[in-house]
Amino acid sequence: MSALRIRIVQDVLRSGGTERQTVLLAQAFRAAGHEVGVVTFRPGGVLAPTLAPVSAIALQPFDLGLNWFAPGLVRTLRRERADVVLLMGRMANSHGAHLVAALPEAVVVGTMRTGKTLPRGFRRSLPKVAHVVANSAESARVLVERYGLAAERVSVIHNALVFPPVGEAGGDGVEPRRSVAAESLRRSEGVGGGAVVLLCVGMFRAEKNQRALIEAAARLSAIGVDWRLWFVGEGPERAACSALAERLGLAERIRFFGFQADPRPFYAAADLAILASRAESLSNFLIEAQAHGLPVVAARATGVDECIHEGVSGTLVPADDTGAFAGALTRYLVDSYARTAAGAAAAKFARTAFAPVERARDYLALFVRLRGESCMTVPKT
Repeated sequence: MSALRIRIVQDVLRSGGTERQTVLLAQAFRAAGHEVGVVTFRPGGVLAPTLAPVSAIALQPFDLGLNWFAPGLVRTLRRERADVVLLMGRMANSHGAHLVAALPEAVVVGTMRTGKTLPRGFRRSLPKVAHVVANSAESARVLVERYGLAAERVSVIHNALVFPPVGEAGGDGVEPRRSVAAESLRRSEGVGGGAVVLLCVGMFRAEKNQRALIEAAARLSAIGVDWRLWFVGEGPERAACSALAERLGLAERIRFFGFQADPRPFYAAADLAILASRAESLSNFLIEAQAHGLPVVAARATGVDECIHEGVSGTLVPADDTGAFAGALTRYLVDSYARTAAGAAAAKFARTAFAPVERARDYLALFVRLRGESCMTVPKT
């Protein structure tokens, strides 16, 4: 495979799942021998320091706080002479139609990585870009059935595992579930050996619905099992969730750790991953948690059923059904054998299905095919 000049476009490198995939793919493409750069609308972002050694160009001279503002985007990409432009996130994808018209020599590839309604610019771009990568089969179905794309113009490439477990593997290839560092973290938080730690990692936004997890946890007081609920992440809904925990008398059981550049210590210290999000395409959190041996309880949302081996590595419950969520949690809390068995199955499933090297290869194979097709057609105008 000849080396490609690949530019990935992202509004800002905040702490979300799409942004983490941008960093991972950029580094994987570079490791495979390609010339890679990331173009962001805004400078900085908490993930910006993790991008090295991949180069980055910020379009705004200083952070104006405007996610949609991309001054000089076309001029920059022309100067970069990209073979492939990969659009990551809703805002970048909304520029797709303009980039196709302005960059006839480049293959512009869109992505669908959200369960939210797409903005107008994104919808306009879908039929113009060379191809669209959906990160779940459900998202691909939405592109075809709701937005009218031909099925052959859509590929499914699942998210890659961003934070694989580290440490000494056991005989079956799965790390021991509790390291010394993980035990130290639990002790520092006053968590006893018999307590079960429930974990949710993600940005605090309304669609992530962390409130529902707190409400479900409030129903667990009578089961006779010591539990804790840990949240890792920041966002506009964090203060409201903290206040809700206080009102429900759960402040001693629920802990908010804020943004963590590397959440692996929390995966290693936890026992069960939980998610009540209303808007997912494919959850990085569920993939990472399972890779670390955590079974899952999650509400059904777009693509979530593709993240787990239902009934084996975890349980799915109806969206917005707090009682069903609490019931599923109770089963794992009281049955340590079921929790351990599901965790072992989760680790094997996630490490195979979402291996980073294979997912990067899928993208690169698609880019090569699209480049070949573009050389046989008249450039788009």
